[in-house]
Amino acid sequence: MNPNKALWEKGDFTRIAESMRESGTELVAKLGITPGMKVLDLGCGDGTTALPEAKLGANVLGVDIARNLVEAGNRRATEAGLINCTFQEGDATDLHELEDKHFDLVVSIFGVMFAPKPMDVAKEMVRVTRPGGRIVMGNWIPGDPTLVAQILKVSSAYTPPPPEGFISPMLWGVEEHVTERFVNAGVPKENISFIRDTFTFNYPLPPKELVGLFRNYYGPTMNAFEAAEQSGRAQDLHQELETLFTSQNKNSDNTTSITANYLRVTVNC
Repeated sequence: MNPNKALWEKGDFTRIAESMRESGTELVAKLGITPGMKVLDLGCGDGTTALPEAKLGANVLGVDIARNLVEAGNRRATEAGLINCTFQEGDATDLHELEDKHFDLVVSIFGVMFAPKPMDVAKEMVRVTRPGGRIVMGNWIPGDPTLVAQILKVSSAYTPPPPEGFISPMLWGVEEHVTERFVNAGVPKENISFIRDTFTFNYPLPPKELVGLFRNYYGPTMNAFEAAEQSGRAQDLHQELETLFTSQNKNSDNTTSITANYLRVTVNC
C-alpha cells in the first residue's frame, strides 16, 4: 500500500476534524465562492472545507487518498442534503482521472502538503485549474511556535529518521519553496501570493482529552507513539504533548480553544 494512504487510513481523522469545523467554514467564507463555481478540494479529508464550499453553491469534488475519509465525506454530504458535493479517492501526485483546465478553484487546506513529490503535486494542481482560475492552499509553517508545527516537531523527536530522499511536508509552509514549485509548474512568480493566517481548534473538553484524540486517531501522532512505546518513552511523549496543549489553550472553563498559524497561498493561473 502507498505509505501515505496507510498513514491517513490508520486512524480516524474525522475525530480530529470535528474540532476544526468552525475555522474551516470561516476560511471558506474568504475564498470568494459563488454559485455554480467548479471547486476541487484536494486532500479534503471528510470535508471540513468541502461542505462549506458546497453550501455556498459551488459544485464540489473532494479528492483524498484515504478511503475511510472519502466514505465519511460522502456520508456527511448526504446527511447535509448536498447533492452538489461528492468525494472520491485519488492521489494528488497523479490526478489523471481529472480533466485539464476544468476547475475554477482548487483548494487544499492542510491536505496535499503531506503528499510526496511536491513538484508533481504543484503541476497537477495547475493542470486541472482553468486559465483565470485560482489555487488556494493552507500549509503549516515549520518552526512556528503554535500548535500543529509543535505537535509535528515533538513527535519527530520520538520517531526514526525519515528515509533517504524524504521531503518534509513542512516545506510547503516556506514561501520560497512554494514559489519554486509553482514557477516550475509554469506559473509566473508574480501570480503567487501569501498571507499568514490562523486556524482554531475548538473542543468541548479539556486539552488533555484532545491530546488523547491525537494519540488514538491522528496518523503521524499514532506513529510517534508506536515508536515511543518501543523505546519505553511513550509516557514522556504524552506528557510533552499534554503540556503543549495545556499551555496553548485560551479557555479556562475545562474546554479547549487553541490557535495555530498557517501560510495561506493563493496562485492565480
